[in-house]
Amino acid sequence: MTPYEVAAYYFPQYHTDPLNDRWHGQEWTEWEVLKVARPRFPGHRQPIVPAWGYFDEADPAWAAREIDLAADHGITAFLYDWYWYKGRPFLQDALERGFLQAANKGRLKFALMWANHDWVNLYPVRFTNKPEMLASGRISRAAFERLTDYVISHYFIQPNYLTLAGAPYFSIYDLGNLIAGLGGVEATADVLRRFRGKVRAAGFPDLHLNAIAWGVQGLPGEKPLADPAQVIAELGFASVGSYAWIHHHDFNGAGFPTLDYQHAAEVNIQAWDEQARQYTVPFFPNVSMGWDSSPRTAQSDRYKPGAYPWLAVLTGNTPSAFGKALQRAKAFLDQKGHQPGLVTINAWNEWTEGSYLLPDTVHGTAYLEAVRAVFGALVPSDVSIPD
Repeated sequence: MTPYEVAAYYFPQYHTDPLNDRWHGQEWTEWEVLKVARPRFPGHRQPIVPAWGYFDEADPAWAAREIDLAADHGITAFLYDWYWYKGRPFLQDALERGFLQAANKGRLKFALMWANHDWVNLYPVRFTNKPEMLASGRISRAAFERLTDYVISHYFIQPNYLTLAGAPYFSIYDLGNLIAGLGGVEATADVLRRFRGKVRAAGFPDLHLNAIAWGVQGLPGEKPLADPAQVIAELGFASVGSYAWIHHHDFNGAGFPTLDYQHAAEVNIQAWDEQARQYTVPFFPNVSMGWDSSPRTAQSDRYKPGAYPWLAVLTGNTPSAFGKALQRAKAFLDQKGHQPGLVTINAWNEWTEGSYLLPDTVHGTAYLEAVRAVFGALVPSDVSIPD
């Protein structure tokens, strides 16, 4: 049987951080946003209540519970949304103090998705939608050198870091922001070559660079590349993937404030085939469990269609419908037998975007059981990228 890597994105905003203390007040976490969410239309289920309560993900005891839950249900890796602002990592303690200090960390792999977008104040956003930018995601060459040194020495050396063909997997979210900060495609290609050289010098055969591709603007400031296939080829990426279904579908079309999950699934599954044809490197499919970014909107403003987070809410995203989407992703991977068997899931814990596998008080572990039903408890395997 072909092995698969089933990697769930992990959003680490549910523990305290010094920058959040400065921006939002002492001991603030995004749990506070989730707690005050309210129904925005008839039948809207808010607030979502986590079955485990509002726990501290930087506590290794809680991290151990997450690891066991994920591994028992067929998740093979967490892809941490990883941030670097103002010359230092941000929100890293869920990984460094939580996951990596858990006694059972060997049960699960992990890797980084560098979320290098601008960090804006989404807590909450008024309908006028002019959120304050708190930190720029653009980075200089010198800062990139420091960042990559940190990544190699703190993460790649870990025995459970996710590798493909022995190469550490490192994903980059916003190529446009990266290129703008480094001064163009040629300069970016040069620093990425240097990054790969440092990884080889650390004893690895290479670096597996993954690019997040998206065609629909999500967060404020995002701008799709004019010719992503050419740019990705020039920069030497090894694969392409996606973060969430919102990046390949207009969530504010007919039917607002809701959007049917099955319709969104069909649009995104069609996008998998389009992307696979567009790029010369393997494309990894993504399955989103749901979508509801309304907790990040100002609850006193009338809910209307607008820019993120004023978007339609996915409805009909039952565990059964989610499982069928996972089956389609598995079939896609099986069809593309020349590429690694990796699928990403949005998300482990995007509570305030309505996409989470962790149990809530209504569905419990039903979404995780759907993962296990499709992929089983397979042993993760290193798979090769063709030349």
